Amino acid sequence: MGANLYSLIADSAIKAGERSFLVENDRVRLAYDQLDAATGRYAQALAAAGAKPGDRLVVQVEKSVENVLLYLAALRSGLIYVPLNTAYTPPELAYFISDAEPSLLICEPARAEALAAAAGGIRCLTLDAHGQGTLADAAAAVPPMRFETIERGPDDLAAILYTSGTTGRSKGAMLSHDNLSSNALVLKDYWRWQPGDVLIHALPIYHVHGLFVALHGALLNGSTVLFHKGFDADKVLADFAAATILMGVPTFYVRLAAHPGLTREACAKMRLFISGSAPLLESTFEEFATKSGHAILERYGMTEAGMITSNPYDGARIPGTVGYPLPGVSARVCDERGVEMPRGEPGVLEINGPNLFKGYWRNPEKTAEEMRPDGYFITGDVATMTDDGRVSIVGRAKDLIIAGGLNIYPKEIELAIDAVPGVTESAVIGVPHPDLGEGVVAVVTRQAGSDLDEPAVLAAIADKLARFKQPRRIVFVDTLPRNQMGKVQKAGLRDRYKALFG
Repeated sequence: MGANLYSLIADSAIKAGERSFLVENDRVRLAYDQLDAATGRYAQALAAAGAKPGDRLVVQVEKSVENVLLYLAALRSGLIYVPLNTAYTPPELAYFISDAEPSLLICEPARAEALAAAAGGIRCLTLDAHGQGTLADAAAAVPPMRFETIERGPDDLAAILYTSGTTGRSKGAMLSHDNLSSNALVLKDYWRWQPGDVLIHALPIYHVHGLFVALHGALLNGSTVLFHKGFDADKVLADFAAATILMGVPTFYVRLAAHPGLTREACAKMRLFISGSAPLLESTFEEFATKSGHAILERYGMTEAGMITSNPYDGARIPGTVGYPLPGVSARVCDERGVEMPRGEPGVLEINGPNLFKGYWRNPEKTAEEMRPDGYFITGDVATMTDDGRVSIVGRAKDLIIAGGLNIYPKEIELAIDAVPGVTESAVIGVPHPDLGEGVVAVVTRQAGSDLDEPAVLAAIADKLARFKQPRRIVFVDTLPRNQMGKVQKAGLRDRYKALFG
């Protein structure tokens, strides 16, 4: 068996046989014994469009069964899959396209003309939320034939996922076949995937959590996936009677805990609730446990390494902690020089392991900046570690906001707001939000004589930023607080506006 991750998936699919893989709206959309032929058709369609092994494939389409087939076909074809958030606007996408230099772009039919212009002649195929489009048509027209999975080495790239930086310039994290397969195999054992497990999948599939952690786990276990376009508490609760595992962001659990249908009886068949992508509030953990009888298993990961730590399957799942480094992963808490801190003292978490990415795409300077000479990656997250190795994330060294499980970097928003006529400057912060975990707030100073108001600022940036990045509140002040070096004191702003959302 080669190093191509798809080879592991194909082996699991053979063992699963006629078992259902993707079930949507109570209808079996794909069985495991159909996976080889279905992904083969998509692989043939990609090849016919000119995509060759090692090429980048940029994809911005809505979640669908066909989107899953596209991802698996890209792996099988030896392509480098580059998924993008569906909320990104054409101006934002222009940067990703210019940086990744794909040979092929897959997008929504409504965006094809605008993106084709931004892509500068790169071929564009379409796929909509219903799985229809020129790519699906091309795949359907492929005559029955065997597609030989392209051999890949362990260090060959499987995907590039873009993660924003504090400068506002996104950078592409290069993930190899071995990065993805090693992490998936470890999680399969660590979370005790079992015969008969059924996964509820309500996450997006353009980032690590939904695309890799959830799908890879189910695929390598040959599990049925109850496939949801998005999160709906009523529909997800209804699936508890037929499922055993739910993976979600804290927002899922906030909404489920508030739902009258969340009872111990409703959760009787469920085996495991996993939370990640953002910190889970202790109050949510306790309320969910009281109502459901289940302790949520919180874990910690990032784009550059997949999953890094996890609370144990057996043993205490302690709220406010993200558990222990996964098998094969090394973690340490260090000061700014890379010197390890005494246990219990806060510092920046540094990690190493087979899951650690290969660096940032075409950005060796940034890669070197984030790596220690001994190979450890500087996560930028402030953590503490107990004597037995349990990790707690206590803050972020990088200026990051996480709202609804999505990473948001203030600088990009500040640049957009500062360009609005009438604005002098802005400082963007995240403050507690009862539903999203954190809500984006922009603290703005106006030019003398300006009557600029909140609706005007929001309207001015509406087509510049994806909706999830746009502030939920604009607050106007006379001056921004600064230290002696002139740096804006965002900690003070966060404290001042911490009760803004109740």
